[in-house]
Amino acid sequence: MTRTFFFFLACAGALAAQDANAENGKKLFSRFGCYECHGYVGQGGSAGARIARTPLAADRFMAYVRHPTGQMPPYTAKVVTDAELADVRAYLLSVPAPPPVKSIPLLNQ
Repeated sequence: MTRTFFFFLACAGALAAQDANAENGKKLFSRFGCYECHGYVGQGGSAGARIARTPLAADRFMAYVRHPTGQMPPYTAKVVTDAELADVRAYLLSVPAPPPVKSIPLLNQ
């Protein structure tokens, strides 16, 4: 897929997340244990994919969380509401991009 496509999805997702609360989403990300596999800022880990700054549209994000593939357990509406998922997604969209590798001296020796 092209960069333009992912940029479009990210912009559409950012618009959909306007009503969501990123600060609450950060708390929920921790409370629901998402960090255990995906890292504290959604950077990914040994058991979970990188999900920070996800280009998934809100409906696709929620559908995946409700019916994931692989080892991720499903988070039904009884466990996490749609509003809470919107907040988690807003948090993930708010995570700043990592610095370029070239800007980290230790990695360029």
